[in-house]
Order: sequence, then C-alpha cells, then structure tokens
Amino acid sequence: MAKYRCSVCNWVYDEEVEGQDFDSLPDDYTCPVCGAPKSAFVPEGGEKEDESVKTTVADKIVEQLEAFGVRFVYGIPGDSNLPLIDSIRRSDKIKFILTRHEETAAFMASAHGKITGGLGVCISIAGPGSTNLITGLMDAATDRSPVLAFAGQVAEVYLGSEAFQEIDQIELFAPFAEFTETIARENQALGLVTRATKYAFKKPGVAVLSTPTDILAGKLSETVYSAEKRLVSNQTAPKPEDVEKAAELINNHDKVTLFAGWGGRHSGELLTQLSQKLKAPIATTSRAKGVVHETDRYSLGVLGSIGSKHAAKSVQNSDLLVIIGSGFRQANLVPSGIKIVQIDLDPTKIGKTFDVDAAIVGDSDLVLKGLLPLVDEKEENTEFLEHIDQMKQEHYEELEADAQDLSIPVNPGYVVQAIKRHADTDAIICVDVGDHTYWFYKKFVCEGQKTLMCANIASMGFGLPAALSAKLDNPDRQVICVTGDGGFGMLMADFTTAVREELGINVIVFNDGKLKNIKKEELRSSYPEFGVSFPNPNFAEYAKTTGGEGYRIEDPAKLDEALEEAFKSTRPSLIDVVVDPDKTAASTKSVD
Repeated sequence: MAKYRCSVCNWVYDEEVEGQDFDSLPDDYTCPVCGAPKSAFVPEGGEKEDESVKTTVADKIVEQLEAFGVRFVYGIPGDSNLPLIDSIRRSDKIKFILTRHEETAAFMASAHGKITGGLGVCISIAGPGSTNLITGLMDAATDRSPVLAFAGQVAEVYLGSEAFQEIDQIELFAPFAEFTETIARENQALGLVTRATKYAFKKPGVAVLSTPTDILAGKLSETVYSAEKRLVSNQTAPKPEDVEKAAELINNHDKVTLFAGWGGRHSGELLTQLSQKLKAPIATTSRAKGVVHETDRYSLGVLGSIGSKHAAKSVQNSDLLVIIGSGFRQANLVPSGIKIVQIDLDPTKIGKTFDVDAAIVGDSDLVLKGLLPLVDEKEENTEFLEHIDQMKQEHYEELEADAQDLSIPVNPGYVVQAIKRHADTDAIICVDVGDHTYWFYKKFVCEGQKTLMCANIASMGFGLPAALSAKLDNPDRQVICVTGDGGFGMLMADFTTAVREELGINVIVFNDGKLKNIKKEELRSSYPEFGVSFPNPNFAEYAKTTGGEGYRIEDPAKLDEALEEAFKSTRPSLIDVVVDPDKTAASTKSVD
C-alpha cells in the first residue's frame, strides 16, 4: 500500500487507512484539508512505478516543444542528454541539427529567434558542453532573441558529489538568463518547459533548463499544454495621449529625422509611409539595416560607426529626432537643443542617456499605426535636404568608384559591390564581426535584402552559424554569409554542417591574413601592430574537400564569374577573396 502527500498542505492520503487505491479515486477528488485537486498529490517515498506508462520525461518535453511550434534543435549529443536526443530522433516534427561546436548551436538558436521571432532551441551535455554555449547565448541575451537551452546534467542522485563533468549550471547561466531552473522531478517537466518558454519570449531573452539524465529517463504520462492557452503575444499598445503628444511635436517642427532600430524591424512599410508623409530623412541602426529600402528618396542608410556620413549630418541639422525601437545609447550623437520623440517597447530604454520630450511605450507597429493619421503632410524642406542630398551623391560616387576598382590586392569595397551585383533582392545576408563589417554596412545598399548580425556583444564567429540557421528557416531564399578570415576560422568546421544538411549557403571570406579591425584599434591607440597576423589555409580547397564548392580569388576581374557560379549552385559555396590587408574602412561614432 502507498501513501500520497498533498503538495499544497502536506496532508497524506494513506491507501491502507483509507481502504482505496489512490489511482482509483475519481479525477475530481480533492484534498479533504485544503481542497487541492488530485493532481496536486505526489507519492511519498519515491515514485510508484506504473507499468502502463510508456512515455518518458524526455518524450513529453519533445511533445511540448512540438506543441510550441519548435522545428529544429541544434546541438551535440552525449551521455547526459541522450534520453532527450533519442526522443528528438523519434519526433516527426522536430529535426535535430548536429553541429561541430556548441557555440555554433547557440548562435543558430539565437539567429533563428532573430529571423523568425520564434523560439530557438539548443542542447548540450554537462560540463564543457554547457560552458561552450555561453557566447551564443550571450548574443541572444544582449540582442533580445528568444532562446531555450537544455543543458544536460549528471544524474540527480550524484549532484553535489563532484561527479564527472558536474558543474553548477544554474550559477553559470543565471547572470544573463531570464530564467534558469533544474528539472528535479518528473512531474515538474512540462510546467518548467512552459515557464522557460514564456520567459524566453518575455523580454525576449534566454531561458536555461538543467536536465539530469535520470529525470529525463523517468516515466511521465501528463498531457502537454496548448500553445494557444499558455503562450500570449507580448505586443503592447501605446497610450493614445502619448501618441497625440508626439504627433503635436512632429507637426510643430520642420526639420525632422526618423531613426529606426531593431524594435521597428517588422514595420518597414509603416516607417516608409511616415517618412514620405513627413518628407523626413530616415536612418536605421546597423541591426535594422534593410528595414527600409536604402534607395528610397529619404533613406540615409545606417547611422553610427559602421554607417554613412550623411546620416550623421541629418541628425546634426535636425530640430526633431523621432527614435523608433532603439535604445540609442550614444548620447554624444544627439546635438544639444534638439527635441526628441522616443518609441520603445521597453520603458527602461527610453531616456536612458538623454532627455526626451515625448515618450511612447508600445510596439512599433501599433504606435506607427496610431501616429500616421495624426501627423500632417509636410512640404519638402529643400534647404534641410540640400546638403544631405549632396553628401548622398558623393557617397554613391564612392560606391561606383569601388565597383570599378580592379586593383590587386583586391579592394574590400569592390567585393561588397560585387556581392551587391549578384544578391537577390530578398536575400538574407549574415554578417560576421571584423573590418569587413564596416565595409559592408557602409557600402552595401539594401533594396529588400534582410541583414543579420551579432550586434551588442559583437562576437566573431556569428556569421556562419547564422547563415546555417537562416537557410534552414528559408530554404528557397538566397543566404549569404559575409565574414572575415578571423571570424570564419573560429567555427569553420561547421561548413561541413552545411554540406551534410545540404544547405546551399554562400560564404564570402575577406581574407587578409590578420585581425585587421584589431590592427586598426592598436594603431588608433598608438600601439604598434602586434599579435594580429596569422597564416591561413586555402579556404577554397578546404570547402572542396568537405563536398562544397570553393573559389579562390586573387584577381578582382575573376570575382563576378565565381560569384555567379557559386550563387547558382545548390551546394554550399565558399569564395575566398584575398583582400588588401592595409585598406581599412573608416569609422565614426557608434550607435546600437
């Protein structure tokens, strides 16, 4: 005979005393002391084995992920996560993507969240597998991408015994994660997966579940939760009076510049409508590059260290700046005396480093829909735009000069313009971190292309994993990875993942044999160049040995042909371009 304890008030149901098996009680049975439902009771003295239960905790976790719309799980299997890996193997809705490194898996999960807005899921073993997730998860945390990580753990019975590969995972991830918890009992699993998912979407950010292997293998027969009944949209509607105040400010100023950040990434059409109605120049953060077409009459491109001079000039000459979906942390980019309207879903981002004259807390889409009817149609201020137009024209002349520059070693600007000539208008371009980042964001003019980057922690190595994730999510779209030899070299083993999964990505490596951006920083700080050069393998030959396409370009006249062939191929392709190691991109002040 068994005993069952009410987890609410601790009253014990003793089958011997009550004369009836607990399992035979009706479903509407309640605790006679506190009224808690039957489901609140747990076995005393350990779980009573039910031979009729065929599903494990791991099976139910996978079912719950399926119910929440998860299609991919990225990671590496091992002893401490094998029950979960095997359950994924048997799923007909979720595909496991084996990576060469857990950092790749975490970057892929983060990129998935950035691209789709859905939950990115990665998995690791205990110990080094968990520590290897950190950089990719930090990208998700700082760039606000919804990610759930399952960190395999040693069996619960061994926790605290200094077992092989045991580390304190909760302490490891807690400083930057929105939610961290251990699934310590079988009946906690579905509730904790649901809570973790809700926290991942809340900010959004990172949630981590530590999963002892013996708990994963335990039996569980609970019904999974419905996404429709458990997960809700976090869109926030603005207060009408705040929108009206902002509209009044806009209507009372003649020299208005719009500035859109990541929070406005889904509002491209509305942003364009507002810009055209106000005849107002519009710049974006680097993360939001491509949200508005950069060939539009009033587009300024990117504002900041990897942006255009005319974007900075427009802000300096404005009397009102409207910031949409950006924390805009660089106060030194805001001229004194300018009025500011700031729109953000997160109230802590508003007025973070400067005073604002009208603040709107809300989702950019909802705010813009409310704001557009309230602002007056303006006449074009030719005096305000004249100098900006002149600078834009000079910028386009620079791009044309780059496009015609056939010097050897290859001009990085020429590479960017060559990519532009062959990129589809709906291409997804994943950009790694390095000197090539400046070249791309300053020189590539988006006309519908979507860009993706590791913005706030700016980690090298992001580009390739992001491209893998983008192609999995968008198999019919062109996916381009723009990377340097330093960033590509960090996770280049996962080019084989593209080959194995038949992901026809296109990787363009800016090969200069050094960490050129670090060299630039050393020289800027009056240090000699040191510790930034390295010998590279032939990246093109490496790509071929993995089963992909490989092209090595030392003469710029051969680049267009290589890009055309690579972009037509259905196999993963790598174009290794030997660029000028001494030609660096200029930078100005930065903004996120």
